[in-house]
Amino acid sequence: MYKCILLAYDGSATGQQALLASHEIAQWSHAELMLIAVMPLPLVALGSESGVHNPTLQENEEMRYQAILDSGVRQLSEGGLNARGEVVTGDPVHEIVRCAHRIEADLIVVGHQHLDGWAARWWRGSVSKSLIEHAPCSVLVVITH
Repeated sequence: MYKCILLAYDGSATGQQALLASHEIAQWSHAELMLIAVMPLPLVALGSESGVHNPTLQENEEMRYQAILDSGVRQLSEGGLNARGEVVTGDPVHEIVRCAHRIEADLIVVGHQHLDGWAARWWRGSVSKSLIEHAPCSVLVVITH
Protein backbone atom coordinates (compact mmCIF):
# COMPACT_ATOMS: atom_id res chain seq x y z
CA MET A 1 0.00 0.00 0.00
CA TYR A 2 1.30 3.46 -0.87
CA LYS A 3 1.52 6.09 1.86
CA CYS A 4 3.40 8.85 0.05
CA ILE A 5 3.27 9.43 -3.71
CA LEU A 6 5.56 11.85 -5.52
CA LEU A 7 4.25 13.23 -8.83
CA ALA A 8 6.66 14.96 -11.19
CA TYR A 9 4.29 17.53 -12.67
CA ASP A 10 4.71 19.97 -15.54
CA GLY A 11 1.10 20.73 -16.51
CA SER A 12 1.44 19.14 -19.97
CA ALA A 13 -1.09 16.70 -21.41
CA THR A 14 1.18 13.88 -20.27
CA GLY A 15 1.45 15.51 -16.84
CA GLN A 16 -2.35 15.70 -16.63
CA GLN A 17 -2.62 11.97 -17.34
CA ALA A 18 -0.05 11.29 -14.61
CA LEU A 19 -2.02 13.55 -12.25
CA LEU A 20 -5.20 11.55 -12.93
CA ALA A 21 -3.37 8.27 -12.30
CA SER A 22 -1.91 9.68 -9.07
CA HIS A 23 -5.36 10.82 -7.98
CA GLU A 24 -6.81 7.32 -8.44
CA ILE A 25 -3.95 5.59 -6.64
CA ALA A 26 -3.91 8.09 -3.76
CA GLN A 27 -7.67 7.83 -3.36
CA TRP A 28 -7.52 4.04 -3.32
CA SER A 29 -4.60 3.85 -0.89
CA HIS A 30 -5.32 6.99 1.19
CA ALA A 31 -1.84 8.27 0.36
CA GLU A 32 -0.38 11.75 0.69
CA LEU A 33 0.54 13.39 -2.60
CA MET A 34 3.56 15.57 -3.21
CA LEU A 35 3.88 17.34 -6.54
CA ILE A 36 7.25 18.56 -7.72
CA ALA A 37 7.88 20.89 -10.65
CA VAL A 38 11.50 20.99 -11.80
CA MET A 39 12.71 24.18 -13.45
CA PRO A 40 15.85 24.00 -15.59
CA LEU A 41 18.96 25.72 -14.31
CA PRO A 42 19.27 29.37 -15.39
CA LEU A 43 21.72 30.06 -18.20
CA VAL A 44 24.16 31.80 -15.87
CA ALA A 45 24.49 28.58 -13.88
CA LEU A 46 25.61 26.76 -17.00
CA GLY A 47 28.61 29.02 -17.48
CA SER A 48 29.35 32.55 -18.55
CA GLU A 49 29.95 31.52 -22.16
CA SER A 50 26.52 29.89 -22.54
CA GLY A 51 24.39 33.01 -22.32
CA VAL A 52 23.39 36.03 -20.34
CA HIS A 53 21.39 35.77 -17.12
CA ASN A 54 18.17 37.78 -17.12
CA PRO A 55 16.71 38.06 -13.58
CA THR A 56 13.32 39.20 -14.89
CA LEU A 57 13.08 36.19 -17.19
CA GLN A 58 14.07 33.92 -14.29
CA GLU A 59 11.38 35.42 -12.05
CA ASN A 60 8.78 35.00 -14.80
CA GLU A 61 9.76 31.35 -15.21
CA GLU A 62 9.52 30.77 -11.45
CA MET A 63 6.05 32.32 -11.42
CA ARG A 64 5.00 30.19 -14.41
CA TYR A 65 6.19 26.96 -12.78
CA GLN A 66 4.56 27.93 -9.47
CA ALA A 67 1.23 28.62 -11.24
CA ILE A 68 1.36 25.21 -12.98
CA LEU A 69 2.16 23.52 -9.69
CA ASP A 70 -0.58 25.40 -7.81
CA SER A 71 -3.11 24.32 -10.44
CA GLY A 72 -2.18 20.65 -10.00
CA VAL A 73 -2.30 20.85 -6.20
CA ARG A 74 -5.67 22.61 -6.40
CA GLN A 75 -7.11 19.89 -8.68
CA LEU A 76 -6.08 17.17 -6.25
CA SER A 77 -7.20 19.09 -3.15
CA GLU A 78 -10.60 19.77 -4.70
CA GLY A 79 -10.84 16.02 -5.23
CA GLY A 80 -10.53 15.55 -1.48
CA LEU A 81 -6.88 14.50 -1.40
CA ASN A 82 -4.05 15.65 0.84
CA ALA A 83 -1.71 17.30 -1.68
CA ARG A 84 1.14 19.77 -1.51
CA GLY A 85 3.74 20.98 -3.97
CA GLU A 86 7.22 22.35 -4.41
CA VAL A 87 9.11 24.03 -7.26
CA VAL A 88 12.79 23.13 -7.45
CA THR A 89 15.57 24.01 -9.88
CA GLY A 90 18.06 21.60 -11.40
CA ASP A 91 18.35 18.34 -13.27
CA PRO A 92 14.92 16.64 -13.30
CA VAL A 93 16.13 13.14 -12.42
CA HIS A 94 18.42 14.33 -9.63
CA GLU A 95 15.78 16.61 -8.09
CA ILE A 96 12.98 14.02 -8.28
CA VAL A 97 15.15 11.33 -6.70
CA ARG A 98 16.36 13.73 -4.02
CA CYS A 99 12.77 14.71 -3.16
CA ALA A 100 11.68 11.06 -3.12
CA HIS A 101 14.38 10.29 -0.55
CA ARG A 102 13.53 13.35 1.55
CA ILE A 103 9.78 12.63 1.77
CA GLU A 104 10.25 8.84 1.87
CA ALA A 105 8.05 8.31 -1.17
CA ASP A 106 6.66 4.86 -1.83
CA LEU A 107 5.88 5.65 -5.46
CA ILE A 108 7.05 8.16 -8.07
CA VAL A 109 4.61 8.95 -10.88
CA VAL A 110 5.85 10.58 -14.06
CA GLY A 111 4.31 11.15 -17.47
CA HIS A 112 6.04 10.08 -20.66
CA GLN A 113 5.34 10.84 -24.28
CA HIS A 114 7.01 8.71 -26.92
CA LEU A 115 9.51 10.78 -28.91
CA ASP A 116 9.36 10.67 -32.69
CA GLY A 117 12.57 9.95 -34.53
CA TRP A 118 15.90 8.62 -33.36
CA ALA A 119 17.49 12.10 -33.16
CA ALA A 120 14.89 13.34 -30.66
CA ARG A 121 15.33 10.22 -28.53
CA TRP A 122 19.12 10.50 -28.63
CA TRP A 123 19.27 14.25 -27.97
CA ARG A 124 16.68 14.59 -25.21
CA GLY A 125 17.15 11.34 -23.35
CA SER A 126 14.42 10.04 -21.10
CA VAL A 127 13.67 11.24 -17.59
CA SER A 128 11.46 8.21 -16.97
CA LYS A 129 14.16 5.72 -17.99
CA SER A 130 16.72 7.43 -15.77
CA LEU A 131 14.28 7.56 -12.86
CA ILE A 132 13.79 3.82 -13.04
CA GLU A 133 17.54 3.38 -12.66
CA HIS A 134 17.99 5.83 -9.76
CA ALA A 135 14.71 5.91 -7.82
CA PRO A 136 14.58 4.70 -4.22
CA CYS A 137 11.05 3.33 -4.77
CA SER A 138 8.69 2.09 -7.47
CA VAL A 139 8.12 4.29 -10.52
CA LEU A 140 4.88 4.48 -12.47
CA VAL A 141 5.40 5.81 -15.99
CA VAL A 142 2.12 7.05 -17.48
CA ILE A 143 2.37 6.92 -21.27
CA THR A 144 0.46 9.11 -23.70
CA HIS A 145 0.73 8.92 -27.46
